[in-house]
Amino acid sequence: MTGEITKIKLEDLGYDEFFDSKRKFLGLTNFPIARVVAEYKGLYRVKNLEGEYLAKITGKQMFKAIKRADYPAVGDWVAITKLNEERAVIRAILPRKTIIQKKYSDKQDMQIIATNIDIAFIVESLDRDFNLNRFERYFVLANKGGVKPIIILNKVDLISKSELNQKIEQIKNRFENIDIISTSVITGEGFNELINHINRGKTYCFLGSSGVGKSSLINKLLRKNVIKTKEISDFTGRGKHTTTTREMYFLKNGGIVIDNPGTREVGVADAVSGIENIFDEIIDLSRKCKYADCAHERESGCAVLKAVESGELNEAKYRNYIKLKKENEFYEMTNYEKKEKDRKFGKFVKQAKKQLKEIKP
Repeated sequence: MTGEITKIKLEDLGYDEFFDSKRKFLGLTNFPIARVVAEYKGLYRVKNLEGEYLAKITGKQMFKAIKRADYPAVGDWVAITKLNEERAVIRAILPRKTIIQKKYSDKQDMQIIATNIDIAFIVESLDRDFNLNRFERYFVLANKGGVKPIIILNKVDLISKSELNQKIEQIKNRFENIDIISTSVITGEGFNELINHINRGKTYCFLGSSGVGKSSLINKLLRKNVIKTKEISDFTGRGKHTTTTREMYFLKNGGIVIDNPGTREVGVADAVSGIENIFDEIIDLSRKCKYADCAHERESGCAVLKAVESGELNEAKYRNYIKLKKENEFYEMTNYEKKEKDRKFGKFVKQAKKQLKEIKP
């Protein structure tokens, strides 16, 4: 269950002029509004000044929904009708100010992680999880959705101070103007700094792989073990995190935090602007390329490749850019285009095998 805030105002739940203007524009002022604080299978828990309710969407909304984004998500503001003291019906979703979503690995649709977020804490643990490319992926998602990312390096008690400084230096060399917070649930290190980044009425989500300590960090902020967690397996190094639903919690200082299930993959799609903003250095270099449609892979006169060869551009950053760019382009293909591409490749393999048989003695 979420923590309690006494004598709350809508602003304490994250409501502001943006949502108020959208509510008026849509003619929803006669409906009570609430915020989606948890999502279950076919049900949502919503919260407003009067309390919390289990809510469902209407059959009409379900019929009109085309994609996942047409359904409510944790963080959304919704217009409701109360049925009784415990139940409600969601009539409409207010437009979203920001959104973080990722691509399902095997589906055309997008998965909404959270909406109306002010800051995304990107959490990596310092034992086995540290990965600069993964940071970059999360930055692309956050940037695409209009959310500011902040890095949390968790479990600093597991490495030496010199190792920590080395990893922070790697981050600073790769990414400019990014805030970094080093934390440990065991020693309490970094928690004052983390709390100082959390303001009343603002919403924060914790993103990262399973087992990096997201829920433990939130429990520490809540000052009680609200979220169930399990230890990391010493044998595999993989998390045994038990969070299976997204849920919103309210801190004593008025900040709002969202816990998320660990993500195995961070697929990017429809994220051209996010990629361009994160890799702006490469975009600037590409304007100096000989060809306007340069793919920055083998072309002569490529300013990007020249910068990589000279050491001006970080090679790992360049390789991750190419990978993310191709991934985004593939996800943006329609199902028909994907099937056609697979069909042509299958035909090519079949012809190649036939030619090999013909040239065998």
